[in-house]
Amino acid sequence: MSTSLPASMPAICKLNDAPGLNFCQDVPVPEPGPRDVLVAVTHAGICGTDRHIYEWDAWSRNRVKLGITTGHEFVGRVVAVGEATQRIEVGQRVSAEGHIGCGFCEACRTGNGHICETVDILGIDCNGCFAPFISVPETNIWPVHPEIPNKVAAVFDPLGNAVHTVMAAGVSGKTVLITGVGIIGLMAVTVAKAAGATRIFVTDVDPRRLELAMKLGAEQSFDARQPWVDKLRQTCRGGPQVLLEMSGHATAIRHGLEALHNGGRAALLGIPADEVKLDLSELIIFRGATVLGINGRKMFETWYQMENLILSEQLELDSIITHQIDMKDFETGFAMMQSGEAIKVVMKIPQSEGEACQTVNSTSEQLS
Repeated sequence: MSTSLPASMPAICKLNDAPGLNFCQDVPVPEPGPRDVLVAVTHAGICGTDRHIYEWDAWSRNRVKLGITTGHEFVGRVVAVGEATQRIEVGQRVSAEGHIGCGFCEACRTGNGHICETVDILGIDCNGCFAPFISVPETNIWPVHPEIPNKVAAVFDPLGNAVHTVMAAGVSGKTVLITGVGIIGLMAVTVAKAAGATRIFVTDVDPRRLELAMKLGAEQSFDARQPWVDKLRQTCRGGPQVLLEMSGHATAIRHGLEALHNGGRAALLGIPADEVKLDLSELIIFRGATVLGINGRKMFETWYQMENLILSEQLELDSIITHQIDMKDFETGFAMMQSGEAIKVVMKIPQSEGEACQTVNSTSEQLS
């Protein structure tokens, strides 16, 4: 480790088997391995997964390691590289794919590393980015185009989920239904519009997000608590040709498949909290529907698509990234997400080695 880097740093960690996260003062700065890259994080996005960990729901309790530094969405600058790295250089502005594949299973070796059999995830299985420094394998690093602003580069992860879902579904020239317009659902609206969807329809229970979805390009919105399936099928002459299911809610999944046009295509990204009961004969088999399970981002096909879409200036992300806060105010960020005041929150984290050292010292003094 370079002597110019601090030995320890502040970090947001999951220490206790209870709701909440901990602001820790003296977490060791990671030592990059031979093929790793050490990044000084400047901005980090708070994800829905981070909220699950913060609230410590059943999924988190069964999945997340206590003691872990959380977070997996970030942008920063490279400050050190391992001796066996080949392409990444100190000083580059980078983001990273948060799913770390094994590189050897059949999925990894056939271009499907996003569904690696033994995948590790930043901020869940290994230390994440809610800290001034993070170590990531060089193969996961993504150099950020200079025209892409930090607040956008910090949310490549969820945007990539939206892009993967939209592209897999093939929305060009099609009518599209998006069930659930949370962060990724809203991103899917602007991505689907840019990808050539002819008409976009959305459902949700939050009127503010439905209103924003309309501004982003949806033609019509439906309150998911009210009957809407028949109305949409009539509007679309038998239903939308594509379903993008982003909510994970059992009722939304069923209603989305009920609305889908015969022979339609459904891409399911939302993760249900429990098992979902479906009439496969009526909703899928007899309708000739194609159903796709979507997980993460295709490495790295989705990343190239995402970059091209951003540089085309066809995506509207400013109204989705609603708040930028300091790392020390993370509790406020989670509270705003829970209340619905915020949609996407990006945290600002020390932006250089020197600032990181200064922040570590000043934070320790403030909290001591």
